[in-house]
Formats: sequence, C-alpha cells, structure tokens
Amino acid sequence: MPKFPAYRPRRLRRTEPIRSLVRETVVHPSDLVLPLFVVEGTGVRRAIGSMPGVEQTSEDELLRDAEEAARLGIGGVLLFGIPAHKDEQGSGGYDENGVVQRAVRRLKTELPGLVVITDVCLCEYTSHGHCGLIHRGDVDNDSTVELLARMAVTHAAAGADVVAPSDMMDGRVGAIRAALDGAGFAQTAILSYAVKYASAFYGPFRDAAGSAPEFGDRRTAQMDPANVREALREARLDVEEGADMVMVKPALAYLDVIRAVRDACDVPVAAYNVSGEYAMVKAAAQRGWIDEERIVKETLTSIARAGADIILTYHAKDFVRWSK
Repeated sequence: MPKFPAYRPRRLRRTEPIRSLVRETVVHPSDLVLPLFVVEGTGVRRAIGSMPGVEQTSEDELLRDAEEAARLGIGGVLLFGIPAHKDEQGSGGYDENGVVQRAVRRLKTELPGLVVITDVCLCEYTSHGHCGLIHRGDVDNDSTVELLARMAVTHAAAGADVVAPSDMMDGRVGAIRAALDGAGFAQTAILSYAVKYASAFYGPFRDAAGSAPEFGDRRTAQMDPANVREALREARLDVEEGADMVMVKPALAYLDVIRAVRDACDVPVAAYNVSGEYAMVKAAAQRGWIDEERIVKETLTSIARAGADIILTYHAKDFVRWSK
C-alpha cells in the first residue's frame, strides 16, 4: 500500500488551466453593477478625494462612463443624484425633471440595452442629510414613505429598469410596489436594500454624495451590526411586500449575513461592496502595501462565494479589464 492516499488534491492545482477548469466560483462581468454619481451641469467630471478613480459627473460625462460599462459587459449601473440645491423635504429627489430623472431618460435613449437602477432615498436631496422628513429630531417613517413612493414613480416614468430603496423605512417596499403598479409601472422591478447596517464603512460615499447627517446619525433606521436574525426578518418582510431582489450592505464585514439571507430567500441576492471597503483597498495599493488586482479579485470572489448573485462595486470596470 502507498504511504499517501490515492487522491492527491494538488493534482488539480498543478496548472492554471486545470485550476480554471475546476474553479467553483466565477464572477462574470454581468454579475456586477457599477455605481455612478450624477450632478447638474455639462462637461463636469469632479474627482472624489476619498475614492480614487471615482468621480461625480454631469449627465453627458455619465453617458460616457455608462457606455464603457456596457462595452465591458457589466450588468448594469446604479445612479445616485446630487442636486444643485437641497431643501428640508428633499424635493429634488421626486422632481420629474430632477438630475437622476434626466440622466435615466438619456441613458435609456442612448443605451436601451443597459440595465439602469436608481437609488431611492432622500439623503442626497435633503439639506439636513437625513433620509426623509424630520419630526422631533428623527426621520418620520410614514410621511417619508409617501415621498419615496413618489420618487420611485418618477424614476420608473423616466425609464428606470429597477428602483432600489435604500432608506430602511418600515413598509416602504409595499408602498413603492403599490405606487408603481397604480401608475402603470408593474414591470419595474424593486431591488430592496433590505439588510442595510449602520456601518462605519460609508464615510467616503457620504463625501461623494454630500449626504452626511447634519445632526445625529442613522442608527434608528439602519441595522445594528451585531444582528443576523433581524436581517432575515427584514429580508423576508421585503420579499412579502413585493421586493424582486434583496441586498445586503456592506459586503465584506457581513459575508455571514449574505450567506444567511441567500439560504433564507429564493429571490436574487445582491451585496454592496461599499465605499469604505473600496477606499481601503485603493489607499493600501497606492502605498504599495498590497497587490490591488489580486486583492480585488479575491474580494469579489469572496462576496460571490458567500452567496451574492449581484455585486455592486466601484471596482467593476477594473475587475473586468483585469479578467480579460
């Protein structure tokens, strides 16, 4: 009898073609969604200091970025709007001629085959930076839900394929579904930020979107990072209310939650590889401390391996280029 077992696992690691043949998890370009920030104006391309390689762009420049994403085979884009003026009601968010609504119309005219997803939340549009109407120092749930539903309808009317409520108000998925159906947009899908944690990983995004709260924080709406069972309740509730897909945000510190949601729900599961996760990789790579390409590939693979069908990531274009 040989000293070693007949099966030697290293046989299937011997060459890259063999490793590729037996690889269990593969991230395809079509699995990725690229977040984009649209601002007012023309010819605007403004760097975001805390997110190297990510920019705020005007509608015309946004189209160029979206065209590149489409050429690379990326699954879709997610739009965040940054209006020129903000007010306490976040009225720019549900303006039929708002910055996102105009961008959606142009994208769907120029790139009809590209999946366009829109963020539905008021934090980018309110002067105080919170996700809805303020009453007694906190966001008022039910009056905010009415505005979110109105906002979602304007996005659908502009041509959005998917609306993505990220506010974490109770009942907003059901209200948005009813509003969309009532307005004749029964085919518009909902990607719910069902499991969104009150995370420290959002800092760079708030620089990009100008959405840092002027007072307090968002812990009365967003989830406690310690909780998993609550995540399953949130995801199931949103599916019951009509969500077509659910999201876990952030991704890397919550891989166990992605797996738990994947096992509990039979709808597509998305995960958001958020701004802080992106910025840490970029900062370390700029200092020569890590191999950026390998780190990004390993990171996105880990998110898919945890159970995500869709990955929203600022690394999307680089990942696809490196994978060719």
